[in-house]
Amino acid sequence: MMDCKKYKRQYFMPPVTCMDWAKKDYVDHAPIWCSVDLRDGNQALVVPMSLEQKLNFFKLLVKIGFKEIEVGFPAASDTEYNFLRALIEQDLIPDDVTIQVLTQARDHIIRKTFEALKGVKNAIVHVYNSTSLAQREQVFAKSKEEILKIAVDGAKLLKELALEEGADYRFEYSPESFTGTEVEYALEVCNAVLDVWQPTAEKKAIINLPSTVQLSMPHVYASQIEYMSQNLKYRDNVILSLHPHNDRGCGISDAEMGILAGADRIEGTLFGNGERTGNVDIVTLALNMYSQGVDPCLDFSDMVSVSEAYEEYTGMQINERSPYSGALVFAAFSGSHQDAIAKGMKYREDHGSQQWTVPYLPIDPHDIGRSYDADVIRINSQSGKGGVGYILEQHYGLKLPKKMREAMGYVAKGVSDELHKELMPEEIFRLFKEKFENITVPYRIEEVHFKQHNGIIAEVTAVYDGKKNVIIASGNGRLNAVNNALKRHFRLEYDLVTYEEHALERSSSSRAIAYVGIQDKEGNLHWGAGLDVDIIRASIDALLTAVNHMVTHKQS
Repeated sequence: MMDCKKYKRQYFMPPVTCMDWAKKDYVDHAPIWCSVDLRDGNQALVVPMSLEQKLNFFKLLVKIGFKEIEVGFPAASDTEYNFLRALIEQDLIPDDVTIQVLTQARDHIIRKTFEALKGVKNAIVHVYNSTSLAQREQVFAKSKEEILKIAVDGAKLLKELALEEGADYRFEYSPESFTGTEVEYALEVCNAVLDVWQPTAEKKAIINLPSTVQLSMPHVYASQIEYMSQNLKYRDNVILSLHPHNDRGCGISDAEMGILAGADRIEGTLFGNGERTGNVDIVTLALNMYSQGVDPCLDFSDMVSVSEAYEEYTGMQINERSPYSGALVFAAFSGSHQDAIAKGMKYREDHGSQQWTVPYLPIDPHDIGRSYDADVIRINSQSGKGGVGYILEQHYGLKLPKKMREAMGYVAKGVSDELHKELMPEEIFRLFKEKFENITVPYRIEEVHFKQHNGIIAEVTAVYDGKKNVIIASGNGRLNAVNNALKRHFRLEYDLVTYEEHALERSSSSRAIAYVGIQDKEGNLHWGAGLDVDIIRASIDALLTAVNHMVTHKQS
């Protein structure tokens, strides 16, 4: 039985909150990005990546545009150590990329880390120790003073070893489990570390404030970040970094609000991989900025390739509904959504709009290498006329009249519902041809001859019930004359209410398609389409198909 009374709030509000960040309405610039896929992400995999996979993943991250990449915890295992050495010894780290390594604030681990870094050009040494109330009491059984001393001693050793080796490394400190730490105490520890490092404009220090476990609503985390940003020493020479996890499903909002509150840098992973519910998803975070007109400074223009590589290297699967990257995130099955998207696309085309405002699509799928035809309009039993019409026009050039799109939509919905499956474009096209094109039962027209005399006179050879009939009738045009011949001879009651035509190709021998809609005396609409190089023949075939639909409908 569930019992909520055994839980209590474990976070700490800062002593002062001004909430200035809440007055901003969007993130107006990209943060410094640091990928932790190869460390935090890798350690969360059921089967960690091999050396080759990690090397390939590193190259992928560089290609995307990451300039800071945490490559591992080299003192933790031979695999981690060897990966770092491979990057350095094979000269795989571009000059404009800084690798980051993680170490606990423990003497022998820090020394092993520095040993692993020998020969590297640009590196960040990231040292951490846990500061939360829960860990101080339950894990370490240490006082605030003892925990602070661990942080300071670690900071001192980083500085000493760098000086000994003449290494120009940058330093980063994390009060791990920051979200469960009293904010004033976290500030005290971070400022003590900064006093050791004495950061300058030329050599800034990184203070990283992780939501190691999400314990609060995002506005609380942002208020904690705001307090830290306003009260850190050497603030102009400090890069304030965030490392949001996703335990409450708020990794993105923590990061976005944290940037508004003063953060300069984000650590995260592609697609949110990481311990438990994962890290903040940098793909989503970056493309959220992109959708607001902000350059994220990361290249996700080939999302399909990035996704496939990620799944290959990690063995993880990207959820179909994962924002921007999922297979179905642009897919519209709903009829009303499809109709709005199709009209939005048409509006954009007609008006030459440079701004993206298409309903239901927050970004242009083309921008990340996705296709309108394959990814956006998808047809199933929930779809409507707009989606079916869009598929037929985009894939096959068929511009159905509005009411005919509705009829075709019902046909597609019915088949999809019966088969319990999505219909592919080729299946929709085949349905259209079967249901609406060149139907010759029960009436068939074998020949038509025209002559002009007080309008147009048509001599129609029509077959019905196995009998050939030669019919003559006049009209104000060729189709009208044929229409009059059929109606009078066979005593058919209907009105021709819609006629449209268009070319399917642009050449002297191009085919044309005609659409005809007729209305019977009960008010029902019946449709036909005809396809031929001769537009008159196409029109007659369309009329005959509509008539055959009407007769068949009455007989049923």
